[in-house]
Amino acid sequence: MDTGSAISLNTTMSDQEQARLRMEVDTFNKSLVQNGRRTSQSLGKDDFLKLLITQLSNQDPTSPMEDTEFIAQMAQFSSLEQMTNMNANFEKMNTMLSSNQAVNTIGKTVAVDAGDGSGQVTGTVQGVTYGSNPQVLVGNRYYDMSKIQAVYGE
Repeated sequence: MDTGSAISLNTTMSDQEQARLRMEVDTFNKSLVQNGRRTSQSLGKDDFLKLLITQLSNQDPTSPMEDTEFIAQMAQFSSLEQMTNMNANFEKMNTMLSSNQAVNTIGKTVAVDAGDGSGQVTGTVQGVTYGSNPQVLVGNRYYDMSKIQAVYGE
């Protein structure tokens, strides 16, 4: 079907659109992995160990690091490693508790925020999903546990 009119395509971007695009690209690029590691605003235990090794490698042989300094830094490293391990265990425990809380709602009537602006949905929990963000099955739809507003007896 030839209508005889040509379609023109605008391929230029305004200064505002270019600035917004540059900002989005910069944000994305900063989130990428650089030199085999993900960029971060905080130092982790690997960074701490690298700094310590670099400090030991580049120290003045005529004036080496004091034993007490080295022991203090190793103690800091050990503390950092233990805090990191505790944090990982707390995350696992939180996931387990959330999943357990979801399982405890099976067979109970709940009021859930539908999330689509239609208000609350009330129904019996028929099933649950596990994980860090468990969901409950009410009717034929899954809802996040955080959307439950009330739990009623059996």
